[in-house]
Amino acid sequence: MSHELTLQLLDTHAGGDVSRIVIGGIDPLPGGTVREQMEYLENDADGLRRLLLNEPYGIPEMSVDLIVPACDPKARMGYIIMEVMGYPIYSGSNTICTATALLETGLIPKREGIQHFTLESPAGLVQIEARVENGVVEAITCGGLPSYIDTHRARIHVPAVGDVTYSIAYSGGFYALVDAAELGFSLKREEERALSECAFRIVEAIQAHSGFSHYTLGDVGPLPFLHFMGPVEQVADDFYRSRSATYVHPGVICRSTTGTGTSARLALMQYEGSIKPGDKLETISLRETGFIGEFIEAREAGSGHQVVENTITGKSYVLARSEIVVNCEDPMVDCGGVHHILSARHP
Repeated sequence: MSHELTLQLLDTHAGGDVSRIVIGGIDPLPGGTVREQMEYLENDADGLRRLLLNEPYGIPEMSVDLIVPACDPKARMGYIIMEVMGYPIYSGSNTICTATALLETGLIPKREGIQHFTLESPAGLVQIEARVENGVVEAITCGGLPSYIDTHRARIHVPAVGDVTYSIAYSGGFYALVDAAELGFSLKREEERALSECAFRIVEAIQAHSGFSHYTLGDVGPLPFLHFMGPVEQVADDFYRSRSATYVHPGVICRSTTGTGTSARLALMQYEGSIKPGDKLETISLRETGFIGEFIEAREAGSGHQVVENTITGKSYVLARSEIVVNCEDPMVDCGGVHHILSARHP
């Protein structure tokens, strides 16, 4: 058992998307910011992501969030997001799950009523509002990243799909936004495999045709996300609802609509003039779960982009508290790229 190590985990989900929160077992990471620590994981310790998202411990549809001490003194804690596509600098569902996990584990003391705190993500500081009723975290509202439209209603020919009209939004990652009905989908659960196959072809075609650069971050890699948009229904003067599905390349349809997918929708609606500040959009997933995005304001960025300030609200549920054993002698376990950051050792 000399090669056995352990990780302490809290498994959660928001909207159906499972976020595995790592709360212990990892040595301190180098880096003066959470972003730099994320880059260290990406370049020198990607084995942690692979270990927890692949067999025998996980599946690619999950996410992993590593809790780290905050580097910015204004933040209570920091966190690093890991997914099948790599290391997104921000995620609404993962932020909701991480904030809930911090409260449920006592790493941030839980208080009845409304409480506010700040977390440090790789994208920077995130403001959190938690609503606690009878000791239960009933809702988390987190700030979405400033979102904007990069490309509006472009067209591309996609083999085996046909001509596709799409827009590109940035909301923490670049999203291709497509109309589900135009592609023959009504966004029901039984369409999940077909949605994934269609999205794969569209993303591959767009990646081969175009690259996208953030106005301050520069090149953030190939297009990783696609969001299928259902019809928008107005259910009140300031409240809208739409069926939606988010795809992560390669091959994953998220169980939730995702926070960044909802932020991308808000950016498109604002760009097209169909919402005003204070309006909310609830996106409904294939599993009938939802997130609520609120359009706060639009402002001009230095690059000439009009960015949309927004928040995302959802609820996370705790699934399991566990300590997993990482035995590097197990032929199913790949400890490459991870053994040097695992800290919980047994004789």
